[in-house]
Amino acid sequence: MPSSDDTTSSRSWRRWIAAVVFLAFFGVLIWKVINPYRGERFEKVPHGSHVHFVPRDRNPDAPISRFPTQKPAKDERITPDGDVVPLRATDSMP
Repeated sequence: MPSSDDTTSSRSWRRWIAAVVFLAFFGVLIWKVINPYRGERFEKVPHGSHVHFVPRDRNPDAPISRFPTQKPAKDERITPDGDVVPLRATDSMP
């Protein structure tokens, strides 16, 4: 028959493990919220049944519907107003 100390110790470890798992999940969630670009030149913004690709320097006055629904090619970029243009050699990727 297990003693009450073993049961208490087992519960304590379970709580610590649950707390660590919860904190790790919460940390990943917060990181995704504060860093939406995650190394990309743009982020995906859900819009009904599709997504729009929006650059970091988006013009807040430009409606989301102006931005492309397909990912631009590696040699293209999205302007702050939503136009897809060729990536110039002098442009640096943010």
